[in-house]
Amino acid sequence: MNVYLNECGIVCALGDGVAAVRANLFAGRSGVLPTDACSPGRELPLGQVHAALPAVDHLPPAQRSRNNAMALAALAQIRPAVDAAVARYGAGRVGIVIGTSTSGIAETEKALLHHAVHGNLGEDFHYSQQEMGSPADMLAQQLGIEGPAYAHSSACSSGAKALASAARLLRMGLCDAVLTGGVDTLCAFTVAGFAALESVSAARCNPLSANRHGINIGEGAALFLLTKEAAAVQLCGWGESSDGHHMSAPDPSGAGARLAMTQALRRAGLQPADIDYVNLHGTATPQNDAMESRVIAELFGCDVPVSSTKPFTGHALGAAAAIEAALCWIALQPDNPRGELPPHLWDGVPDTALPALNLVPQGGALGRPLRHAMSNSFAFGGSNAVLILGGQHERAHE
Repeated sequence: MNVYLNECGIVCALGDGVAAVRANLFAGRSGVLPTDACSPGRELPLGQVHAALPAVDHLPPAQRSRNNAMALAALAQIRPAVDAAVARYGAGRVGIVIGTSTSGIAETEKALLHHAVHGNLGEDFHYSQQEMGSPADMLAQQLGIEGPAYAHSSACSSGAKALASAARLLRMGLCDAVLTGGVDTLCAFTVAGFAALESVSAARCNPLSANRHGINIGEGAALFLLTKEAAAVQLCGWGESSDGHHMSAPDPSGAGARLAMTQALRRAGLQPADIDYVNLHGTATPQNDAMESRVIAELFGCDVPVSSTKPFTGHALGAAAAIEAALCWIALQPDNPRGELPPHLWDGVPDTALPALNLVPQGGALGRPLRHAMSNSFAFGGSNAVLILGGQHERAHE
């Protein structure tokens, strides 16, 4: 059974909506800018969303968070299609699976600051704002959806695992349509946590460079309507594995990453040579880039075009995999006949200890429509998830 990414709503540091994100991506305009918004007294590059977000005053107090506002912003772009799916299939046949890692932690931060001054958490705070399931519950209530609704929270792999779970709901016959993707928002707690790990770069992140010094944190949301109805982009395969190696460092052998990639290829019925582009996890940390580049070289060779899009968006944590899937979705659309690819933003100084991968330059294109794109996500705790998306040519082989 084939499953398709029928619609995509996205808001991130690159812009609000598919058209804005596409224009900035292919023009090479990064949304990562220096600010001390989440690190008072220390300016750091962040992938902030500057678009106006929907109000959440109409939501129950337990659901009033910036994270849920971000989810509503992405939903608004595809709401007519989602409402149509609910009407067509019935509320009980539509599900929701969302990846997140922050949920309403920013609201908790504000409440604790209020408590330090006033001795209470404030009237606007509700403990349930920080529950990981909040985005899925909120979307289900707003849309009148009665099918399965839940969240994945496995750090950077959350959005990809949400899409894989959504596909399984369709394939098992439990749903006819699933609203799926990821959402995460910036807060001081997250930035401070990564800074404490000495993982945060003081400059825009520089994946695969000899001068790479760590990540930039970002935020955003990407939501898809996943159904069995044929569309321009198919979710062809996915793979999931667990390293069990370290709380934050990847297994340097890359065994778990390789397993997730080969699982995705096998599920899609593809060979490595069938992949036209790989969206790297590409965090610009020394260990991740070393591990990932070696696995890519071993499995695909050094000719397949690759790039990390985190210098455009920042690392959006629980939303990162969904946002990066959306960037692949954009590249796979029929209105990209030259097969233009997301470029790799860096300083151009290679790390000679790493394989010389084929990094997509500004304006890089295949010269033909993109067939298959792979998107990698490797999370803390060794949670690996890989997605393979296919373009419209797939329709001819059904």
